[in-house]
Amino acid sequence: MKVMLVCASVSHGNTKRVADVMGQVLEARVVAPEEVDLAELAGCDLVGFGSGIFTGKFHPRLRQFVGALPEREWGRAFVFATSGLPELPVRPFTRPLVRLLEQKGFQVDDAFSCRGWDTWLPFKLVGGIRKDRPNGADLVAARAFAEGLRARIGAVS
Repeated sequence: MKVMLVCASVSHGNTKRVADVMGQVLEARVVAPEEVDLAELAGCDLVGFGSGIFTGKFHPRLRQFVGALPEREWGRAFVFATSGLPELPVRPFTRPLVRLLEQKGFQVDDAFSCRGWDTWLPFKLVGGIRKDRPNGADLVAARAFAEGLRARIGAVS
């Protein structure tokens, strides 16, 4: 199974740490949106798209990258995120990216998120929130998530 993780991790490396753990399990390269080779992306069985959450949204670099992809049958995907605050059921931050990926032709199988160190205003005034996150338990959860994906999707490919 060929897997790629497209990760925009810009503030504290939170999302990159999660992506690296998932990448080990899935035997996947972790690349920034600007480093993606579209031919390689087209040959993937599974692609993960992740970033930190900024004012309730995935990072603009990741959203712009996905928005610029041509519409076609791409294959399977998942999304992952780190955020200082939890995802709200009434306004989930994963939903817009999932919908955009589906419009582009991906079959989105799942989503993962965990807390991460957040220094966005007004949190910056107090040194940020969740400074100890993602922690060991979060990385264990990311590993378990990736193992579950590998078991479900690897059996299908």
